[in-house]
Amino acid sequence: MCGRAHRYETPSEDSVPIASASFQLHPGAPDSPVLLHVPHSSRTLPAEVRAGIVLDDRELAAELDHITDAHTAQIAARAAEATPRVPWRFVNQLSRLAIDPERFPDEREEMLSRGMGAVYTRTTHRALLRPADFNGQPLIERYFHPYAEAMTAAVAERLAAVGRAVIIDVHSYPTRPLPYELHGAGPRPPICLGTDAFHTPAPLLAAARQAFAGFGGVGLDSPFAGAYVPLRYYGKDAGVSALMVEIRRDLYMDEPGGPAGPGLDTLARALADLVARVPA
Repeated sequence: MCGRAHRYETPSEDSVPIASASFQLHPGAPDSPVLLHVPHSSRTLPAEVRAGIVLDDRELAAELDHITDAHTAQIAARAAEATPRVPWRFVNQLSRLAIDPERFPDEREEMLSRGMGAVYTRTTHRALLRPADFNGQPLIERYFHPYAEAMTAAVAERLAAVGRAVIIDVHSYPTRPLPYELHGAGPRPPICLGTDAFHTPAPLLAAARQAFAGFGGVGLDSPFAGAYVPLRYYGKDAGVSALMVEIRRDLYMDEPGGPAGPGLDTLARALADLVARVPA
């Protein structure tokens, strides 16, 4: 599931390596503009991050069940395998309970009102996740900024190679709203497409509608809105297109946090269809 802030701060203009223990870029076809971004699929927490969380192991496992976009990395990987022109994939290797790369790291983030900025202090059910006096800045420096820089570099590489970049953000969300959601009262269609007025062109949106037409309904920007664009390009470079794909979890898994079912392969094929529909 995704927050509403999708314009990412990068503190440096310098290029950086696009591999680390906390994220990985899987190369695609040299001529593909598509970058599948999977930010919330992992449950992994480094020991030093786990030490700052007040939940016991049982409570933490339950929270990870709710907050993780389970199996979305697998959906993206299978989609890439099924696409003739293989897309690039940028995958977060850590849980969003370490840092959430899709949130602003400062007061611009609306989810701060829920204790869920770039570093969460509250759970999906509004319980305490970290101490009230927790200083999240070391996590921002260690994990958030390198991630943002690397994602910016990945987009820059696609622009340099083929003249454009198409970011498709792969998420999932629960069938029923969780207490932390700011906009949970709206429609919860099987497929929610998050858009940006500048960066989501009509042909890309139409392609997504067609690719996911068989799942019982495609909605726009509810319950989650927006599309991932690094700040360096946000509102400035129309060569960077972006679309968020939010998959309702009952389509492919047992909620919360259960195993994937046969719907996973069907969704992977639909995502592959969307990637294939992106013009050369």
